[in-house]
Amino acid sequence: MARVSPEHLEARRRQIIDGAARCFTRNGFHATSMQDVLREVGLSAGAVYRYFSGKEELIAAIVGEAFDAIRGAFEEAARQSPPPPPDELLGHVLRTVLPGKVGADSRDEFTRLIVQVWAETLRSEELAQPLREGFRRMRGSWAEVVDAYREAGIMPADVPADHVARTMMAVAQGFIAQAALFGDARVEQIEDGLKALMSMQVPKPS
Repeated sequence: MARVSPEHLEARRRQIIDGAARCFTRNGFHATSMQDVLREVGLSAGAVYRYFSGKEELIAAIVGEAFDAIRGAFEEAARQSPPPPPDELLGHVLRTVLPGKVGADSRDEFTRLIVQVWAETLRSEELAQPLREGFRRMRGSWAEVVDAYREAGIMPADVPADHVARTMMAVAQGFIAQAALFGDARVEQIEDGLKALMSMQVPKPS
């Protein structure tokens, strides 16, 4: 029997994840069956189940890829000296993550997929665990950016780095929720809004 190359295995896994993401985006997790996924990717049950035992594992793979993409973008930023300011940094991360990742055909479809994942983790402890672990690791990556700001002397040290990291994450999550629920959410809006908030100066008492 001919040996299957690692590249072929990864390409097949990619094909399955992308097809499942398209199905989940169109119909939601509960209305999508594994038969729907099989039809979408054009593979036999045996070929798909070689990689994933069912929908839960597919969803977990999508969650993991989304976290890896976001964390990677922030780790890249943390290596710059100094890192870009928060408005530019979040804009870069959102542009890196949102255009058509993990099989979604557009940014709006991908944001809807993310919100569905969040909702599904409230129902499934099996999915909630990797989401919590991904959230913990991502907070650590973002906190490294805060530490780099402090080392560059552009951010005071009187607020815990984790608090700042959580706030930046909340902005990104809020943008994704807005895009998914209401549409017409552009990264430029987040960049402009953060820049305005960062430029505020509290008048000194006369």
